[in-house]
Amino acid sequence: MFEKFSFNMGKKDKTNRDEQRDLKIPKHVAIIMDGNGRWAKKRGLPRIAGHREAMKTVKRVTKEADRLGVKVLTLYTFSTENWKRPKNEVDFLMKLPEQFLNTYLVELIEQNVRVQAMGDLSRLPSYTLKAVESAIERTKNNTGLVLNFALNYGSHAEIVDAVKTIVRKVQEQELVVEEVTEQVISQHLMCSSLPDPDLLIRTGGELRLSNFMLWQLAYTELYFSEEYWPDFDEQSLRNAIQSFAARQRRYGGLEKGSEKN
Repeated sequence: MFEKFSFNMGKKDKTNRDEQRDLKIPKHVAIIMDGNGRWAKKRGLPRIAGHREAMKTVKRVTKEADRLGVKVLTLYTFSTENWKRPKNEVDFLMKLPEQFLNTYLVELIEQNVRVQAMGDLSRLPSYTLKAVESAIERTKNNTGLVLNFALNYGSHAEIVDAVKTIVRKVQEQELVVEEVTEQVISQHLMCSSLPDPDLLIRTGGELRLSNFMLWQLAYTELYFSEEYWPDFDEQSLRNAIQSFAARQRRYGGLEKGSEKN
């Protein structure tokens, strides 16, 4: 489930500046990248300036996650609810995947990163879809970190679609009702090929999941950061993983050696 990795805690933590620690590295980290607009507003800039800055954060966090040994990094890039935002902001957000991939895809390929995407991609503009599909195709044989973009993604829609597919299979006698288990439902979700997230990070100070991977996050460790996403850096990621490593994951059971209550 986890890999151990030793890293320097960094100059920001004076007491552990030169200390090396073996930490449990989560296999799958999912991030709700929040606070771009507020980051920009705080600086007297338009909201789109925060989204533009966010691309740089995606690059450095991806690189650091790969260095630490994270196997899957899922980024909540655009939700099914984000269409409600002003048209000019939505249009800008739709251009970001193309800009990011055109700018950094060569580096991702050099890092052996494999790009994936989940969500209802059919609603994306053609230029966005083309950039995403090209990145997926060009990195499909890479064997390193999986960079999974959640684009036009909503967990409620994902679960409804999975249920509809299962119902059709029951109607067509490919399945019987008794065979519908948690595992079967999981197999019909969009990221069924990936392990469930071990750690969810949300930036921006909000304490909610915002319709993100609700089924998959059942036993995920949650980490909320006050930092806006454009300010989230390599040390911020290490802090989140350090917090994760200090926790005991019991999945509803007891720690080894604990007495039964």
